[in-house]
Amino acid sequence: MKASLTRRACAAALVLTATMTPAVAVPPDGKAAPADRGGVQARLLGEKIIPHQLTFRNTTVGGLSGIDRDPCTGDYVMISDDRSYLQPARFYTAKIGVDRSGVHSVDFTGTHPLRQPDGSFYPPPTAGDGKAVDPEELRVDPRNCQYVWAQEGNRPKSAGEPVVQPSIQFATRTGEYLGQHPLAPHYRVTTGDWGIRRNQAVEAITFGGGGGLLTSAVEGPLLQDGLEPDLEHGALIRVTQQNRQGQVRGQFAYPLEKIFAESDPTSPWGPDTGVPAILAFPDDPDRYLVLERTWVAGAGYKIRLYDATTHGATDVRDMGSLNGREVAPMRKKPVADFDDLGLSTVDNTEGMTWGPTLPNGEQTLILVSDDNFAENAVTQIVALGIR
Repeated sequence: MKASLTRRACAAALVLTATMTPAVAVPPDGKAAPADRGGVQARLLGEKIIPHQLTFRNTTVGGLSGIDRDPCTGDYVMISDDRSYLQPARFYTAKIGVDRSGVHSVDFTGTHPLRQPDGSFYPPPTAGDGKAVDPEELRVDPRNCQYVWAQEGNRPKSAGEPVVQPSIQFATRTGEYLGQHPLAPHYRVTTGDWGIRRNQAVEAITFGGGGGLLTSAVEGPLLQDGLEPDLEHGALIRVTQQNRQGQVRGQFAYPLEKIFAESDPTSPWGPDTGVPAILAFPDDPDRYLVLERTWVAGAGYKIRLYDATTHGATDVRDMGSLNGREVAPMRKKPVADFDDLGLSTVDNTEGMTWGPTLPNGEQTLILVSDDNFAENAVTQIVALGIR
């Protein structure tokens, strides 16, 4: 998310369980029913801070907003959200050394630019030709180890600014364009008070069902689905399951939390919140880890992880608007509040992937933060143990 860059420039764990609370009709504030506790736990294994503005093969490492583990190599792929301002829009490959005692190393092994259909690089938004991209997420297809990446596009904030539709694209392992996955219903930039909000489009995708299902989520509520979260109320965002051909299996409302603290009244920036990443459970394509990231001026970041399911949730694919409608949202349980993990800092965490299974049976979860290329931010690799 780019709003954080502007704001920066200007200015143990909870538990996880497969037994969810019953589905309920969501009230107008979009708040889900409280979750009980018990079951599988998450704990901090360790973290590693990547040096700021690290140079790798003539590129600036930063803006890492998505991460996935390559099942063909065991290495990791991380996408940068540099919109070709510093260097062409790109991704990195890396080896991450992690075990039960921590994160020991992060060694970058490669980088490749993302290519347009004609083979050229994506231009920066300043080109004004409507071809710019805003890369936010990358997943490795478990069936062929090619890449699928999502970008938010652009909803103009002023006359003359080009519209760039969000997209989910297929690419080779070296970044060449292979095609596009059909956008889910309602995932487009439209005119008036309808469609995706600016900078709150497709920022989260994940494979489930052995690669047979691609799930995507928009970062914030659609314009027609209601107001953004505030101190009193949460909101509903849309999560969509599609097969490999793009046919919709279901679309569901996920309840986003309310804002956790008041903003510094002297700041010109309001709160910034949303879902930057989702991750399907290996054994249940209808169950997800959902990452919620919130920034509040004067209070910093609040990063929370939830276990959520579509089981029992209302299919909303045919609902033009959720505003004022009673639907059964996805049920969720808290997994971790990063303030409670003992990290050196809590920053702009935006990407997550399953890592290797440890000898004690724990499944590792690897997360990465987006430093927005800002001096007072960090690129942080975090490893959690899930059991």
